Amino acid sequence: MQNFEPIFANDGYRPNVGIIICNHLGQVFWARRINKDGWQFPQGGVSRNESLVEAMYRELHEETGLIQRQVRLVAHTKKWLHYDLPQRLLCNQRRVAQGPGRKRVSFKGQKQVWFLLELTEDDSVVDLEAGPEAPEFDSWRWVDTHHAIDNIVEFKRGVYQQALSELGRFLPTS
Repeated sequence: MQNFEPIFANDGYRPNVGIIICNHLGQVFWARRINKDGWQFPQGGVSRNESLVEAMYRELHEETGLIQRQVRLVAHTKKWLHYDLPQRLLCNQRRVAQGPGRKRVSFKGQKQVWFLLELTEDDSVVDLEAGPEAPEFDSWRWVDTHHAIDNIVEFKRGVYQQALSELGRFLPTS
């Protein structure tokens, strides 16, 4: 894997991994945020004590119930992809971070390395409630990549286009 150091640069972006899971038909895993109407690919932050690959497999399990032996790592983006959070989300993020016992965290957005994984087992291994914490998604389905780009929230659309443009050539074709 390419070197993405420093992961924790003082650049205003929170390090994050994005995960595109595909099936043998080249469709991608599309999940609905719990108690919301927003759909997206799995993603999550990187802890200081883990590599990007370790973070990706941790987030994969936490959000989908899948583990490393149930997927094949196909490819990853060659550079960080960035998006800025809308002001309304930055205000919420700062307020939560300033709660009791929490250190103030300030960032303008996320930088992500995107991974393409192929599910190597039957769909039945997906378990949105298998993670150690409360589920992040309440529903999922297979969609084509155009559906994902057309239906992601606007502030993430550019990153989704970049990730799928770079990784789409590795998707299986039926």
